[in-house]
Amino acid sequence: METTRKHKVPEMEGFQARWYAKNRGTEAQLAQYRRQAAEVTAGLPDGAEILEVAPGPGFFAVELAKRGYRVTGLDISHTMVEIARENGAGLEIDFRQGDITHAPFAAESFDFLICQAAFKNFRQPVAALNEMHRVLRPGGFAVIQDLNHEATAADIEREVAGMNLGAISGFTVRQTLAWLRRRAFTPAQFEELAVESAFGGCSVTTDGVGLEVRLTR
Repeated sequence: METTRKHKVPEMEGFQARWYAKNRGTEAQLAQYRRQAAEVTAGLPDGAEILEVAPGPGFFAVELAKRGYRVTGLDISHTMVEIARENGAGLEIDFRQGDITHAPFAAESFDFLICQAAFKNFRQPVAALNEMHRVLRPGGFAVIQDLNHEATAADIEREVAGMNLGAISGFTVRQTLAWLRRRAFTPAQFEELAVESAFGGCSVTTDGVGLEVRLTR
């Protein structure tokens, strides 16, 4: 598989970033972030250091920090970093602007790494995985949650219905997910990328529109 993808997705900045943040901050979405934070950190020791790659508006990072973890967020969008800092005010979260293919962290800095809904946009997926491997401590693990290229239109419909959005926003999100799905990886493609990377392999599970990849250092 190519280690560099040809088509670059522009970073979300300005109005587009704020529109996205508003639609990800509904009560239904925030409740989902709370559930996910409990699920993905199950078994992590208290005070573990977590890196969230592409935290966007920072809602998930906030839920991780509320559970007592030391959280760092790295996002390529300047606007998203500003929004995330606003949403995380009063919590000890270090939101930084930067690119995961050149992560501004020392080797073996984190116990756990999470990346949601962003990996499909990385132009150098193997380089990103290699950097994730580098910044994790031995025994640490990474979870990547993203769209599944093999998700159906019915899967997308169910996902949007659960977001409790208005008619116009719901239509826009449906269209956006259908477009983004074309960029997404299949489970088999993720397995190929992981084998090519420093991780050497991964486990992949699918659920509705999404897939979850687990990689261990």
